Amino acid sequence: MPRRFLFLAAAALALVSCSRETQVERANREGILILGNSGEPKSLDPQLVTGVIESKIINSLMEGLVADDPENDDGLPPGAAASWEHNDDLTEWTFHLRPEGRWSDGVPLTASDYVFSFHRMLHPDLIAPYVEMLYFIENAEAFNKGEISDFSKVGVWADDDLTLRFKLREPVPFLPSLTRHYTWFAVPRHVILQHGKMTDRFTDWSEPPNMVGNGPFRLKSWKFHDSIEVEKNPHYWGADQVALNGIRFLPIENPYTEARAFFSGQLHSSYTLPPDLIDSVRKKSPKYLRQEPYVGTVFVRLNTTRKGLDDPRVRRALGLAIDRAALTEYVLEGYFPATSLTPKMGQYEPDPVLRFDPEEARRLLAEAGYPDGKGFPRFSVLISRPAARASTEALQAMWREHLNIIVDIQNKDWGSYISAQQSLDFDIASAGWIGDYLDPTTFLNLWTQGNGNNNTGWSNPEFENLLDQAAHESDAAQRLEILRKAESVVMAEQPILPVAYYSRNYLLRPEVKGWHPLLLDNHPFKTLRLDP
Repeated sequence: MPRRFLFLAAAALALVSCSRETQVERANREGILILGNSGEPKSLDPQLVTGVIESKIINSLMEGLVADDPENDDGLPPGAAASWEHNDDLTEWTFHLRPEGRWSDGVPLTASDYVFSFHRMLHPDLIAPYVEMLYFIENAEAFNKGEISDFSKVGVWADDDLTLRFKLREPVPFLPSLTRHYTWFAVPRHVILQHGKMTDRFTDWSEPPNMVGNGPFRLKSWKFHDSIEVEKNPHYWGADQVALNGIRFLPIENPYTEARAFFSGQLHSSYTLPPDLIDSVRKKSPKYLRQEPYVGTVFVRLNTTRKGLDDPRVRRALGLAIDRAALTEYVLEGYFPATSLTPKMGQYEPDPVLRFDPEEARRLLAEAGYPDGKGFPRFSVLISRPAARASTEALQAMWREHLNIIVDIQNKDWGSYISAQQSLDFDIASAGWIGDYLDPTTFLNLWTQGNGNNNTGWSNPEFENLLDQAAHESDAAQRLEILRKAESVVMAEQPILPVAYYSRNYLLRPEVKGWHPLLLDNHPFKTLRLDP
């Protein structure tokens, strides 16, 4: 709201007037980029995390076989691999590592490091929450689920120190794009085994001063609930191309506090911008406002093992009682009403099945045994970030008005929020998903049985059969049609209630150069520079 913005601006001016040099001005001189990063990361071990918060830091410390392009989401510049090739049916791939590749402690990076990394992540004892990202590899799923115990049968091996080969279970034309995701990154065997066994979780290997990576920066310090700092990595193969001397990530959970920090000269970029400040910033400080497309969906996750939420009629009723147009107009400004789970990407556009129909919602709820909400359990909606409260309060009001049911709001810190969902220790949760690559499977594969990001208790054999059919369909158009049918199964049973499609609303200072709009928001830090 304008009044709130004026308060923030006034506070910022007061802070600036008391200081000769802001943190940003000093950082400009020192070549340090300061970024808001929303919250404290659960870990910096790329095989034990799933969040965007963690990915930003990890992407500064580590680099995939293929790197991110600074201007094009579809760009595939060489990263840890200098080149790669595949067979005719896209099931066998060979990556050739750079001979100058090094870990940040100077130890050579080899193809065997990648084999160790995939072995570690797929090992059942590690319980990697994002392990399904590797299931494209032949026998990866079988090994992870304990159906086979011989890792040599998994389709990844090193021909020599610089040659890494994959055999996949199906044609994967987007494999180079997949390897840009941190689940496909190498982790340092020589460091991990110094701090425990291969499958030990959350050891000291991924904390300073122990952590090493193969990216453009290395971990300098981690001050809990204060900052994480990285510095230029002298052993990075392209160190002479890295303009920044370091990056400081600040875990500012409250977006209003973050906006105040930005306008007081403490940040180069914010993680987000509260919707109710967008209009004021647009009018008063348009040079800082960035509004960009973002491949992601805001949704409500339902624990389908809870009595009441185990009934698809109840879940559909909750979805039909959501006025998505009102939410995106008045609460989630800059976002777009969701019509299905997956946003349109390329040639894929799911059927627009979601609608606002409170009369049908009441009918379904009564049919499920809760006429006018009578006898309906009193559930809580789990949230983590302050920005989620306004939209959750709106849902709370809509369900009370249209269904006569009452839900509470339960707030937890980021780590506890994630843990509660992974253990199904919640009723309903405000959530969201950002695509990891530009293909609908980045949204649809989440809802398979046992997926570490499903966290709903829901599964469906028909849905998984359709995903399997699509995986083996060589005709591109037919493949997308099968995926569209798979998505219709999820939307018919609604273990999740899509609310809105994301857009990126945030603040960025003009002296940050080399920062371009990207659908996946994967800005390669090595290409950024500060030009005051």
